[in-house]
Amino acid sequence: MDITHFGLFLVSVFFLCITPGPDLAYVVGQSVANGRRSGILSAAGVALGSCTHAVASAVGLTALITASPLLFTVIKYLGAAYLIFLGSKMLMKTFLSVHQNNNEEKVEIRTSTYSLLTRGFITTLTNPKVLLFFVSFFPQFVVVNGDHHAVSFLILGFTYAAIAFLTDTTFAILAGGAAGAVVKNTMLQKLLDRVVGTTFIGLGVRLALTRR
Repeated sequence: MDITHFGLFLVSVFFLCITPGPDLAYVVGQSVANGRRSGILSAAGVALGSCTHAVASAVGLTALITASPLLFTVIKYLGAAYLIFLGSKMLMKTFLSVHQNNNEEKVEIRTSTYSLLTRGFITTLTNPKVLLFFVSFFPQFVVVNGDHHAVSFLILGFTYAAIAFLTDTTFAILAGGAAGAVVKNTMLQKLLDRVVGTTFIGLGVRLALTRR
């Protein structure tokens, strides 16, 4: 392959993955509020979004998007709007009292699996910082005059997704340890939901104000 300095790439990606951001905030927030299972599913959704970015990088789509101010702006505002939507939804939920019977709870479990995966996927897919990372960072570890650029980008992209999934899952498991206490304490659960929701809204606003 055309990959160079792979060890440095692994170290750099690891430190990037443990840096707080929208993806990690989403995973930890879901894990604390709903348990380890929700956190791990959220991490899987984030990983799927990263894999999509990897494929897009391999075929040159991300380079095309970042070269177009209009496309970049559209993706940026879509990502910001989605983060604000998630945060607002979490805040609104704390002011509502929902009562469900056993059948409704079973449906909710099936729905939440799809919902958690989808939200994690969209959160990463519409994050222009991830897109810029793929375009600006990955080429530093690929030989310029190589013959296997597409495959090399795929390997680097999937490696990034795997490391991100492992680190996110670790945070989800650690944060999920507090889930039992949170579930038993309604006031604490509402407080955490409001903190995470407000954080998401703040991240969304910050993303909307981000310049290229």
